[in-house]
Amino acid sequence: MSTDGWKNFGKYGANLDPGNIHGKIALGQALEDALERLIIEGGIKSPATTRRGFLARMKYLTTHKGGPQAMADAGITASRTTIRRWTKGTQTPKAASLEAIDTAYWNLRAHNIMANPGAFKQHLNNRGRGSAVEIHPINQGVVIPTRRRDNLRVRRFQVRYIWDDAVDAMVASDVDQLEDIWDDIIAELDSDWGAYTYVSHIGLGA
Repeated sequence: MSTDGWKNFGKYGANLDPGNIHGKIALGQALEDALERLIIEGGIKSPATTRRGFLARMKYLTTHKGGPQAMADAGITASRTTIRRWTKGTQTPKAASLEAIDTAYWNLRAHNIMANPGAFKQHLNNRGRGSAVEIHPINQGVVIPTRRRDNLRVRRFQVRYIWDDAVDAMVASDVDQLEDIWDDIIAELDSDWGAYTYVSHIGLGA
């Protein structure tokens, strides 16, 4: 497949859809989405409005470094005595405080995971098995009809070995490094690689 149309992206109208983006940008977004899933899926399942969920959040906030600051940042101004009562379950906070406790918990959990990207790398590396990458080609509805490519399709395959560098690039917002990594990923597509330099979406099976 010729890749000339991708050297000057937008020449034939592909840039008219803002959802058509370079793979390096889509990869960064996919990594952020996978990180958010890791934060949520590994977090406390019970809602903060339940006694179990509330006590679990208070335990996390009072036993992890940064908990007091996370609560302060969320707008919690309760005294130490009140917070001890909350933690022991002898006093239930009002609805506004419950919402703030929930916010503080998720913010602190996200911060702690971001501060230890090794856990995210392990998640993506999956004990050497890697993670599935699903590549959705650009929306060609905005492309000049005679320049559309009939054989573009969703591609899905397992990717290994690049995830440590990919996470480091995401954390550092290193777009140039993400571009190099994306080039390595689509190289697996052999002669079709150029057709996936720009995409509409990337999904990670992680």
